[in-house]
Amino acid sequence: MANWCCVEQCGACCHLDPTERPDVQEYLTPAEWQHYLSLVGSDGWCIHFDADHRKCKIYADRPQFCRVEPEAFQRMYGVAPEDLNDFAIACCRQQIDAVYGDRSLESIRFEREIGF
Repeated sequence: MANWCCVEQCGACCHLDPTERPDVQEYLTPAEWQHYLSLVGSDGWCIHFDADHRKCKIYADRPQFCRVEPEAFQRMYGVAPEDLNDFAIACCRQQIDAVYGDRSLESIRFEREIGF
């Protein structure tokens, strides 16, 4: 059985370009949407993403919508806590493939880390 985990030095979720995530606004409150937009840099990446080290500079203090936690996913997506693992794996696969490609090192590392 695969178990979701965040893979260091991936950062696919930090690619926030709203033109490439057209449905994201549906899941956020108006205040969260404004906050989300304020985080998008000119290159489409989060302004807090350290591209050199490929990690979040504010990880401990990142917004609720950046967290893979039962409460956040239940509120935003209606995902029951017992379904979070499979849903998070599917979300990560989709985002990693969109940002880096389905045969990328990031994709391979994610699959290995979750137990596939």
